[in-house]
Formats: sequence, structure tokens, C-alpha cells
Amino acid sequence: MSDRRPRAAWRRPQAEPPATTSPEPPAERPSAVQASLYRDGRRVSSPATLAETFRQLREHPDGMAWIGLQRPTEEELHSLAAEFDLHELAVEDAMEAHQRPKLERYGDTLFVVLRAARYLDAQEEVDFGELHVFVGPDFLITVRHGVAPDLSTVRRRMEKDPELLALGPEAVLYAILDAVVDGYAPVVAGVQNDIDEIETEVFGGDPAVSRRIYELSREMVEFQRATRPLVGMLHGLMAGFAKYGTDEELQRYLRDVADHVTHTSERVDGFRQALTDILTVNATLVTQQQNAEMRALAEAGFEQNEEIKKISAWAAILFAPTLVGTIYGMNFEVMPELKWAGGYPFAILLMAVVCVSLYVIFKKRDWL
Repeated sequence: MSDRRPRAAWRRPQAEPPATTSPEPPAERPSAVQASLYRDGRRVSSPATLAETFRQLREHPDGMAWIGLQRPTEEELHSLAAEFDLHELAVEDAMEAHQRPKLERYGDTLFVVLRAARYLDAQEEVDFGELHVFVGPDFLITVRHGVAPDLSTVRRRMEKDPELLALGPEAVLYAILDAVVDGYAPVVAGVQNDIDEIETEVFGGDPAVSRRIYELSREMVEFQRATRPLVGMLHGLMAGFAKYGTDEELQRYLRDVADHVTHTSERVDGFRQALTDILTVNATLVTQQQNAEMRALAEAGFEQNEEIKKISAWAAILFAPTLVGTIYGMNFEVMPELKWAGGYPFAILLMAVVCVSLYVIFKKRDWL
């Protein structure tokens, strides 16, 4: 018989079934499961199912099971919880995802939530993934929601270093932490490039840059939520070195990871401040441009008013002789001065006097 500790047969309470149910429930979303059994830092088997993994781990109490799941079903998580005595709150978090980065200890099991990130060059945006890790005395379970991080690289790296892998589940946890933190570096580089481009667009007067600044600022808020708690989590692990007898090699390993994540967190804070400053500068430039446009419109309106005044003045000047000529052009038999020999010179003189008078008046008023 194995001397492994007994597993608690925990089951998550099930809700009462509804009064009416659909005849055919929707198909369960497919999940990806990768399990391996290790002894002395070397893989001894790769079970195809969780049940086979449980059986082989019972047969080899000195082994370590490394189980990786991507978007697991509730049934899979329930079976893991029953086999490894996982706390119901941690299992519920792993089911629902959308958790903040955190580190919690339930007895001899450590539950860690991490937020991984990757930079998408084509879309020029940051994609975030979520990783839940259960670490026990002889097992490590990863539950991945999203594309990042790529844990297959971590597995290959650890298998190439049997001495490190032989240190147990804690070594794997620290390798995962290192992979997540190292994955931040390309994101930082991509965001830095985006900020440089945004600065060029801001001073180039690109009208679409405000939206890009806002979207990148939101991504930096998410990035801060991923990195800031991780700093405290790593320092919490470092504080427990003496209490839990952490291997010295792992201590150095974790300190290096803590340095990297602290540097990344500071860069992210700087990015967010830089974006805030850029947004302020962009708003100022937009305001200046709008003021310049309004001033140009006002000047154009003033010039138009001047032209209108000139046109109106000349129209009034030309209207006076037209009025006189119209009156004397009426074909009435009885009209004053109609038979008068001096009528024509008088009419011309009258038109000239009126036109000159109007010209002088408009000139004094700067209409002409």
C-alpha cells in the first residue's frame, strides 16, 4: 500500500436542477490536458488521462505529477479537487477565472493566480491571459485561461535540467513565474515602440491619435493590475524561505524573478504616466488647432463682411441714378419738367450729386 496522505473526497455543492431543462444540454467545451509523472527530475510516464495520472502517482509515492489543463471542464476540476484535496474556494476561482493576481496557502497546498501578457504585432495591442497554479507536496497543476503563457516551453526547459526539476513542485512554480515575467519583456518593448509612434502622431496632427492613446492607456491599466500584485506575491514567497526550508538555488532563482518583475512594474508605471502626459499635450495641441481654426474662420468672416459692405455701398450708389432714370423714364403725358429743356441736364446732375454724396458718406464710414 502507498504511504501517500489520504485524499479528501471534496465535492462542490451542486445547485438544485431547474424545473424545466432543455432536452439536449449544450456540448461541453473541449479542454486540453497534458500530464507527466517525474521521478528524480526525469519523466517516467505521460498518462493520457487524469485517472491514469492519479493511479500512477499512487503507485509511485516518491514521484511528482505535473498536470497542465487549458480551459478545463468542471468535471475535470472536481476530479482534481477530490484527488489532491484542493480547497473549494481555490477551485471555484480556477473555474470562473477573471481573478486578480494573488497567492494563497491552503494547508500544504499553494494557490497562485498569474496574469500573463503577450504583444500582438499585427494589431499593435496587448493580449492578456490568466494562469492558475496549484502547488502541493508531490503535484503541480496549471489551469490556463487564454493563449499566454506557453507552458510547453517551461516544461521542455525544466526537463533539460533534471537537477532543478528534482527539487520538486516549487522549482516548477518558480520556472513558471520566470516564464510569465520574461513574457512581459516583449510587451514592454512593443508598448515603448507604440508610445514613440504616438508621440510622432501627436505632433504630426493625426486626428485619430486620441483614440489610440486611450486604448493603450487602458491596456497599461490592465498591465499594472498584472504586475503590481506580482511584486508583493514574490516578496511574500521570499519571506517564507526560512519557514518552508526553500532550497538556496531556488531562493536565488526567485530573487532574480523578483528583480525582473519590479523593473517591469516600474516601466509600466512610467508608461502610464507618459501616456497621461501625452494625452494632456495632445489635448493642448487640439485646443490650439481649434482656436487657430476659429480665428481663421473669424478672419474670413470679417473679410466677407468687408466685401459685403463694399458691395452694398456700390449697390446703393448705383441704385440712386437708376431710381432717377426710372422715374423720368415713365411714359406719362403729364409730368413735371417733362417738356422742360433743362430736364436732361438736371437729371444727370441729380444722379451725380446723389452718387457723390453716397460715395463720400460710405468712404467716411470705411465701407469703401
